[in-house]
Amino acid sequence: MAVKVGMVSLGCSKNRVDSEEILGELIERGFEPVTDPETAEVIIVNTCGFIESAKTDSLDAVFEMAEHKATGACRLLVVCGCLSERYYGELIEELPEADLIWGVKDHAGLAEAIVQRLTGELPAPCKKAGRVLTTPPYRAYLRIADGCDNRCTYCAIPLIRGGRVSVPMEELVSEAERLADGGVTELTVIAQDTSAYGIDVYGKPMLAELLKRLAAIEKLHWVRLLYTYPNTVDEKLIDTINSEPKLCNYIDMPIQHIDPGLLSAMNRHGSAEHIREITDYIRKANPDFILRTTAIVGFPGETEEQFRALLDFFEEHTYDRLGAFTYSAEDGTPAASMPDQIPEKVKHSRLDRLMRRQMRISLAANRARIGKVYEALVDGIEGDTALCRSYAEAAEVDGFIKVKLDPAHPVKCGDYVFVRVTGAGTYDLEAELIQ
Repeated sequence: MAVKVGMVSLGCSKNRVDSEEILGELIERGFEPVTDPETAEVIIVNTCGFIESAKTDSLDAVFEMAEHKATGACRLLVVCGCLSERYYGELIEELPEADLIWGVKDHAGLAEAIVQRLTGELPAPCKKAGRVLTTPPYRAYLRIADGCDNRCTYCAIPLIRGGRVSVPMEELVSEAERLADGGVTELTVIAQDTSAYGIDVYGKPMLAELLKRLAAIEKLHWVRLLYTYPNTVDEKLIDTINSEPKLCNYIDMPIQHIDPGLLSAMNRHGSAEHIREITDYIRKANPDFILRTTAIVGFPGETEEQFRALLDFFEEHTYDRLGAFTYSAEDGTPAASMPDQIPEKVKHSRLDRLMRRQMRISLAANRARIGKVYEALVDGIEGDTALCRSYAEAAEVDGFIKVKLDPAHPVKCGDYVFVRVTGAGTYDLEAELIQ
C-alpha cells in the first residue's frame, strides 16, 4: 500500500513551486498525496523565513502538524524550505518535533532521505520527476529563475537561496507546453526578480523574448507577470506585453520607496527618476494597464518628510494595487544593524496612513470600471456566486469579480466568461454574466 504524504506549503508562490516539485519526486517513488493531515503518514511543512511574522507562522504550522504524530497516522514529520535553510543548526537543536530537517535545494535528495527514514534503506535513484500542481488544474506558476543578485540591504533571500540562476529558455517553454497540455490555461511567470531573467545565462535580460515564446503556446489563454524589478522594466518589455493578446496587461513592479536617499540605503538599483518615467510610460502606452507594487515603511532613518514623499508619489502616480509592509529587521542583513531604527508605533502609524490613502485610490479605480465588459476566468464558486478574475486580477493576491449565477446558464471553475461590472468596492467588484 502506498505511503500517504501531506504537504503544508507556506509563503510565496516560489515556495509553492518547490512544494509541487517535492510532491512530484515522492509520487515518482510511489507515495500517495492526501489533503487531510490526520491520515498522512508523512507530513512535510515547507516553511517561509522571509520576515519575522513568516517565521512565527512556519513554527506554528510545525507544532500544529506535530500533534498528528500523537493523534493521527503521522510517522515522519519533515521540515524544509527557507526557514530550515537559514536556521538549520538552530532547528536541529531546538525542534525535536521534526524527524527530518532539509533546506531549499535537491528535492530528489529529500525524497530519497524520506524513503530511507521510513525503510532504513537507501532507495535506487529515480528518473526526473514532474511537478504535482497544488493550484487548480487550469492555472499554474512558471518559475523562471531562483535566487537573487540584487542584495537589497533589508532582504534575506540571497542569504537563503543564493544568487540568481535563470532556467534556460528552452526548458521553460517545454515546461509551459507540458502544463498547457495538462489543462493549464493561465500561466503566471514568477521569480525573485523576473525582469532580470536571463542576464546570467544570455548576458542580457531576456524576459520579453521569453514572454513572446510563451504567448505562442496555443493552449494557453493568459500569461501573467509578477515580481519584476523597476530598473530592468523598460519600454521594450511594456511594448511586448501590450502587443501580445495572451499577455495580460498587468505588471507587478515592487518599488519599495521613492525617496532617493532611502533607495540608496536599501541598495535598490535604478533610480526614483526611472520609477516615475516607466510608470508614466505604462500609463500613456495603455491607460487600462494594471500596475501592482509593494512599499516598505519605517525603514531605518526614514523621516516624516521622506514618508510624505512616498504618499505624494502614489497620489501623483496611481497604482491599482499596493501591498505595503512595515520594515522588519532580519538577521544577517545590513539594514538590521543600521542606526536610527524606527519605533514600531511610528511604523504602524505610517502603514495605516499609506493604506488609507491607497484604499481611496483603489476604490476610485474600481468605480471607473463600472459598466465595462471583461473576459473573466471563473476561479471559485460560493453558493450562487462565481468568484471571477479578469486580466486585472492576479490569483491569490488581488480581489475578485463576484458574479451572481444564472441556473439556466451554469458555469464551472476554469471557464472563461464575459461579465459587465455593476458595482465596486475597495478590493472586489460585482458584475453580471453576459450570455
